[in-house]
Amino acid sequence: MRVLAATPHVSARYRTTPAQIEKGLKSLRLALVARGVAIEIVQGAEVALEQLDGLDDETLHAFTFGGTGKFVLLEFPYEGSPPGLAERIEALGAKGIGAVLAHPERNPLVQSAPQRLAGLVEAGALVQLNAGSLTQAFGAASAAAARRLVDSGLVHLIASDAHRPLSRPTVAAAATVLPERLVPWLTWDSPEAILAGERPPPPPRGGRRRRFLR
Repeated sequence: MRVLAATPHVSARYRTTPAQIEKGLKSLRLALVARGVAIEIVQGAEVALEQLDGLDDETLHAFTFGGTGKFVLLEFPYEGSPPGLAERIEALGAKGIGAVLAHPERNPLVQSAPQRLAGLVEAGALVQLNAGSLTQAFGAASAAAARRLVDSGLVHLIASDAHRPLSRPTVAAAATVLPERLVPWLTWDSPEAILAGERPPPPPRGGRRRRFLR
């Protein structure tokens, strides 16, 4: 059995509620059972930063991966530097919730200096890259930033960020270009820990650092 976290947007444009997520999950799970698809779907959400401060604790808990109350996916903006992000990460940590930053490699400021994320990781954030960034589906700048972040040890997991079937490169596609020693950790070990409500285990050691296959 494989597990997939469904993370619909929560933003000014997509005002998704926990009730809508629960209803959608129930419908999707029934459809998968009817078709004999052996995959477990768990709840989650991709929360826009401007929505975060307005969420009460119960709603925030419902938006965490698997509803464990341990990790929430935050949408890193595509432009600009989000003010007070380190403080928000620390405030979530004080509530026992870890922040997972979605696709920061697509932000031009991060692309110009990927080490900008080091302080956020030190504050407790985990970094999730898009598979399509690694396969160059989002252009050379996103690909270069993604690979520099991996080389710097600032990445904790890979996600498809797919909005519909066959719309974007898969995690499996990203695995074909990643350094081989990191593939199990980025695509299995870390996501498994996060869904269990635990911090990812340390990354594997050894081997040459730069071994992207293309």
